[in-house]
Amino acid sequence: MSFFSILLALVIEQARPLLPHNLIYQWVGHWASWVARTFDAGLRNQAWVTWGITIVTPALLAMLVHWSLEWGLGWVFAVLWNVALLYVTLGFRQFSHHFTAIREALDDGDETKARELLAEWQQVQVGQIPRSEIVRHAIEYSILAAHRHVFGVFFWYAVLSVIGLGPLGAVVYRLTDFARQRWLQETTDGSVTSPVLQDVAASAWRALDWLPSRMTALGFAIVGSFEDAMDGWRNHAQNFPDDNDGVILAATAGAINIRLGGAALQGADEPEAEATTGGSSTPGRTPEVAHFAQVVGLVWRTVIMWLVLVALLTMAKLVG
Repeated sequence: MSFFSILLALVIEQARPLLPHNLIYQWVGHWASWVARTFDAGLRNQAWVTWGITIVTPALLAMLVHWSLEWGLGWVFAVLWNVALLYVTLGFRQFSHHFTAIREALDDGDETKARELLAEWQQVQVGQIPRSEIVRHAIEYSILAAHRHVFGVFFWYAVLSVIGLGPLGAVVYRLTDFARQRWLQETTDGSVTSPVLQDVAASAWRALDWLPSRMTALGFAIVGSFEDAMDGWRNHAQNFPDDNDGVILAATAGAINIRLGGAALQGADEPEAEATTGGSSTPGRTPEVAHFAQVVGLVWRTVIMWLVLVALLTMAKLVG
């Protein structure tokens, strides 16, 4: 069931991508804001309750629907429900248009447009950074987005669905990241969540992302230059402020022999921008436009590798 659900969701998402400002994301954003306004009292215990209500309630509902369909109507309907949820939580096209637009601008020699696109994507000040830095930042943000939108969701869905929990893992992982970002920003009515709730959300995210980030790095090492990727993981992951993101970026740098890390973009206050703030760079070649194709190839080879693994596990479960 896991393999077919993931495969169908990826195919549908490639053919008809979910719009960034869709009604589902808007509803989830309103839900996270309402829970924070209602329960956030600036106390740590209360913050964990707020986080739990925000994340666990929709996740349990998704799992109960899955069980009801599987036991009541049959596994086919449960698969369709899983595909629908994975379509919302998993997919390249939720971020890849930024990557593609920047690559096309650089291919056309329009560095000014590429800087504008990068600034618009991350909501930061870019200034007059050179071409190689545009490429570096675009690669770093894209790799982290691929992890958060694809590999992390992929991992938790596959692990928990094998033990009968259906889409629980995918929903919890995606909601945890979504709520973390939402609570770092002002909500539509201008209110701001407490620093305690923001810290709790960040702690929950780091814990939940610890294992998936290392599995993503391992995947990049297997399909790329294994020895160099593992060397980067061991010796250069600490160059990045965030431990989980640092493992992924250091392994990516080694897997395709590219220099990542270094000076940050100014005013980087979005969650996706945190991973490239400060730190020293890894060894490797200076980032060039040609490296975009290597990054795309690295990501897709990793997707195929994990799909094959899930397919084998699914077959083993059916045979057993």
